[in-house]
Amino acid sequence: MSDTKTPEQLVAGLIRLLTVAPAGENAFTGNQQPGGIGRVFGGQVIAQALQAAQATAPEGMEAHSLHAYFLRGGREGVDIDYTVAADFTGRSFANRRVVARQAGEDGEGTPILNLTASFQHPEEGLEHEDSPMPDVPPPEDLPSDMEMRKKFLEEMGEVPEVQRTLMLRPRPIEMRTSGKLHWLNADKKPPHAHSWFRAAAALPDDPALHRAVIAYASDFTLLGTSALPHGLSWARGELKGASLDHAIWFHRPARADEWLLYATDSPWSGGGRGFNRGRIFNRAGDLVASVAQEGVVRRSKRS
Repeated sequence: MSDTKTPEQLVAGLIRLLTVAPAGENAFTGNQQPGGIGRVFGGQVIAQALQAAQATAPEGMEAHSLHAYFLRGGREGVDIDYTVAADFTGRSFANRRVVARQAGEDGEGTPILNLTASFQHPEEGLEHEDSPMPDVPPPEDLPSDMEMRKKFLEEMGEVPEVQRTLMLRPRPIEMRTSGKLHWLNADKKPPHAHSWFRAAAALPDDPALHRAVIAYASDFTLLGTSALPHGLSWARGELKGASLDHAIWFHRPARADEWLLYATDSPWSGGGRGFNRGRIFNRAGDLVASVAQEGVVRRSKRS
């Protein structure tokens, strides 16, 4: 009997993953990724922390930004606990501070991420945009990320089974990339990348969940943009990296189950770090979110 899941089942699993369970006053527990291996995906911790903050936000206020610092790598197979502090609640804005902890071998909760989220009552205001959407092929004209992964593995030949399993594992986020991603790239190229993404099936009409899914997906492809000018790849064992911080500004409502274009660039790398920016557009060309991240980027000693 095949254990292949439908897109609807994959997205249902993503919703469960990003739904934090109450665990006391201003405390929540995040679910584990079923079948997860190794280190927890950073986008999962960001999205779960955002969900914890959103669960304690004043009624009628919506998250407009978050700033997070990764302190340690989380481990798969262990629940993540989130505690929320209501540092400020005003008439127009509110602030929530979240600490994500994961129990170590001694049973003590060790912080793995700090996140601060800001909320606002929606209001009318001065409007302008000076960030045109890049001219790239529509998602319908591009191969899926899974097709690209299968082709990459065929060309690589011998690949460790754990890596092969991770690369071929079906994902609840569908992605289609214009050009080559960092893990495909062996040629030095400018640090710019463009990927369409969306949830693989319909999501409920819950704006907080759509923000969480966008936050989850925003950690894909971003750090790798700073590797493009060097022609090196994590998948080929040439690089080591980890996210250090992550910031998102939500500019307008957007559905995460409709195609969104993620345009990323890396204006700088050095000192063992890479700085990356991202802009997320809807199909109409409206800027719906901006992202920034710095991470560790080091040449592997094996390369």
